[in-house]
Amino acid sequence: MTLTAQPAEPTLDDLARDILRRNDRGGYTVPTGGLYPFQWNWDSAFVALGFAEFDRNRAWQEIESLVSAQWADGMIPHIVFHQHDAGYFPGPEVWNTGRTPPTSGITQPPVLASVVRQLWEQEGADPSHPRMRALYAACLKSHRWFHTYRDPLGNGLVMVTHNWETGRDNSSEWDHALDRIDTSAVGSYQRRDTGHVDAAMRPTQREYDRYVAILQFGRSSGWDHRVIADQGPFRMIDVGMSMMLLRANRDLLALAEAIGDEAAAVELRDRIALSEQGMDWLWNEEVGAFCSRDVITGESSGLVTNASFLAFYAGVGTPAQRQRLLDALERMGRSAQYLLPSLEAGSRDYDHRRYWRGPIWLVVSYMVARGLAEQGHADWAERIRADSARLIIRSGFYESFSPETGEGSGGGDFSWTAAMWLAWCGQ
Repeated sequence: MTLTAQPAEPTLDDLARDILRRNDRGGYTVPTGGLYPFQWNWDSAFVALGFAEFDRNRAWQEIESLVSAQWADGMIPHIVFHQHDAGYFPGPEVWNTGRTPPTSGITQPPVLASVVRQLWEQEGADPSHPRMRALYAACLKSHRWFHTYRDPLGNGLVMVTHNWETGRDNSSEWDHALDRIDTSAVGSYQRRDTGHVDAAMRPTQREYDRYVAILQFGRSSGWDHRVIADQGPFRMIDVGMSMMLLRANRDLLALAEAIGDEAAAVELRDRIALSEQGMDWLWNEEVGAFCSRDVITGESSGLVTNASFLAFYAGVGTPAQRQRLLDALERMGRSAQYLLPSLEAGSRDYDHRRYWRGPIWLVVSYMVARGLAEQGHADWAERIRADSARLIIRSGFYESFSPETGEGSGGGDFSWTAAMWLAWCGQ
């Protein structure tokens, strides 16, 4: 009797690589099929780190395809609509930006420079690296756009004009500002997201009406970024984007110095110093964390979110402030089965299943863990890495995860979760 060898069960590495390949649409990757059928800005940056583990050329190509849609003024849009897909709202006909290829009219967290530096250093940090140099120029132009249009207080922090720009779409941080949004002229529309995943995991209809109203303001301005920055109905200084841009400026400075672009290096050093000094405006002594603030009212969100811990990634905070943040992390570690929740349990409208009101998102966990390790807190960095790995082992490659049960939420076979397994937590 001849025994036939059975094929080996695919490993999680195998499954993660397969997800990236299946979500590849020919030079760019969709976050997941159906729910998000286009290219998203910061998704692509993290996806590149995953591709880099097995296909270096494809990693660079992912970012190059994104920056090919960069606007003349420097903005890198948050969505690029490379191909038509009627199954998503709001699509290119709603944004109506007049771009080719069609894009949205807003941006997303500026993490590209940090990823470009990481890819470049993995390949030996050659200053003449042609792909790095081309992307350096695109990132510098993007950072100048932020400095020109998104620093209304002149303190080096980042203002957002739509909550979608933050990447943390329905975080409780935005609730009070969104309450002021007039939705009387929104009209009727058909959401597509709740047809793909449980509505209990998505923003509510009331919230979505406000998202659409903000979009309509931008469209009515002809996507004039000066008008939007000065008059937009939603203007928040986002703690997450402020921290990420500061870190990205540090990484872009390393590239500028390697290339020998001294004029840009001087400019970036000045921006870094300004942001370091300005970050105190976001500190909330009562809660012991850096929190987002409303530009219009000056009100602090007063909420501890996963973005608050990006202070370690950005390299800011006094010793006393960092200890308060570690105290908050300790609280989260006691109240949650897994780190790092997007919102502290017990906070306003905390919900362990609803998008950014509690669920864990591995890309933020990755940045926080990296910052903690760099600042000498290897134990916390390892706890977050190990918890992230346990989530994938337990539930698979979901968009996000419950910090209470570990259950996956949102879309499945998610690209950046697969990328985080390959590049970080599965190692």
